[in-house]
Amino acid sequence: MDQRVSFVTLAVRDLAASRAFYLDGLGWQPELDVPGEVLMFRVAEKVVLSLWDERAFQAEVGAPPARGGVPPVTLAHNLATKDGVDRVLEQARVAGAADVGRAQERDWGGYTGYFSDPDGFRWEIAFNPGEIGQSVLP
Repeated sequence: MDQRVSFVTLAVRDLAASRAFYLDGLGWQPELDVPGEVLMFRVAEKVVLSLWDERAFQAEVGAPPARGGVPPVTLAHNLATKDGVDRVLEQARVAGAADVGRAQERDWGGYTGYFSDPDGFRWEIAFNPGEIGQSVLP
């Protein structure tokens, strides 16, 4: 098996709320939009973020998604500057994101803050000055 990830799929309770948040609030453009079923965004050249209706997720996967508390996963969006981090966190706040935190200087040299999407998935908005952080910038 090749060392790569092609799709990141998140089961969402209210696809319409997710659509409003990501499209209207954050300004993202979908690669595929099937109302009531799935919403997909190309997030890298060969990586797609898929927001899948929870009922369809459960029907195919065979188990309900775990709920309660913060899901034990984060999605990260790296930026080239600290100002960029602050701008995206404010954009998320205006879009209605929950739990928008102020960015902080981190011990490892970065500058990051977090917000939650409508289903509680945590997004890290980061300036990572290290080599690996710089390598993922567009």
